[in-house]
Amino acid sequence: MRHAWMCAALCTFAFLTAAAQELPAQTATGIPLDAPWKVTVYQLARSKFVHPAWGWQHSERNYRVALSLAQADGMTVDRDVLFAAAFLHDMAAFVPCADAHLEHGDCAAQESGAVLREAGFPMKKFPAVAAAERGHMYYRDPGATPEAIVLHDADSLDFLGEIGAARMLSLTGEKAPSFAPAVKTLRSFVRDIPPRLVTQAAKRIGAQRAAALQRFLDALDVQTFDGKAM
Repeated sequence: MRHAWMCAALCTFAFLTAAAQELPAQTATGIPLDAPWKVTVYQLARSKFVHPAWGWQHSERNYRVALSLAQADGMTVDRDVLFAAAFLHDMAAFVPCADAHLEHGDCAAQESGAVLREAGFPMKKFPAVAAAERGHMYYRDPGATPEAIVLHDADSLDFLGEIGAARMLSLTGEKAPSFAPAVKTLRSFVRDIPPRLVTQAAKRIGAQRAAALQRFLDALDVQTFDGKAM
């Protein structure tokens, strides 16, 4: 069964957290783990969602940036929904879909319900989680729910600036003949992502990060002799 390993992991984490004298109070960056299901999902992410570009650290950044965007734009978000969506939106990178052609956000919306139900998530909130997962990529329309809008913008911002460069270059790997394809992708992000941001706060941050990324790419061109030695 496709999710057998994940269900086993969830059961193990549930046992360990129940037996523990004291539950973790927060994530690595200070996000409150104020419900047992959050502890379970977070421990699952930390142990299984390990990747330099879209692992658990990306989820931490997405949650925190999304929350700051909501606060800056005066939007009220359900933090349970935002937490679940932030930490499971890229799960298809680690648990492949049965349908290989399914977009990874759609896959998360289809598959994450079982994970959250097993963890004890309040499932009446799951439709909002699924909506946020479906709309999280910059090329998607996030729709009208506040959690989907801010997750979409936070995820988009993580492709820009220094963090965007670090993420894309991390995908190159030591066996790649060149990092030129990653640079080409980064140039497309500078062009394509800022116009798709929704919140006013993200638009401001996006302009700053796009400019920073452009400066990096311009300097890289100079240092690689107009990209000829990249």
